[in-house]
Amino acid sequence: MKKNLLGAIVGGLILFVWQALSHMAFNLHEPNQKYSAGQDSVLASIKTHIKEPGGYILPRMQDELSMEQMESFTKSIQGKPWAMVRYYQAYEIDMTSNMVRGLAVNILLAFLLIWIINRLKAPSKQTILSLSLVVGFIAFSNISYTEHIWYPVFDLRAQLIDAFVGWGLTGLWLGYWMTRKI
Repeated sequence: MKKNLLGAIVGGLILFVWQALSHMAFNLHEPNQKYSAGQDSVLASIKTHIKEPGGYILPRMQDELSMEQMESFTKSIQGKPWAMVRYYQAYEIDMTSNMVRGLAVNILLAFLLIWIINRLKAPSKQTILSLSLVVGFIAFSNISYTEHIWYPVFDLRAQLIDAFVGWGLTGLWLGYWMTRKI
């Protein structure tokens, strides 16, 4: 159990450190969080027109329209600008809490990967690395890419890099750690 726990802690730290580097040092996700010189005006306008926190797609048709009204609305917005907005009424972000939760989730994910590895008959370093990359690809495909199909994101390439680099490094670590003879 100690081997699994230490493997998960280090694996979780590897994922966490890569995510921090990806966002802060390499700024790979900048295309999805760009600066706008007009941000104060945009936020003032949003505050005037949106009264409760939530996710908004602009433009969006009202609920319970007839089929004809839906078709007319869809036709009227073709080729026009649109936006997805996540609106919060107050900027209150606790980085410490967010980072602790992120690290805890990464450790849990590494532990779950170790659980899968332990079910294999005699996994080699290459098998563990391959399995880890497959886990990264599944996570990327199921969440990031599937979201991108419907609502294109601007940092899809960064999310793919995160999946392969983070899980690849974790797979290298676990391949070494889990095949060690103690």
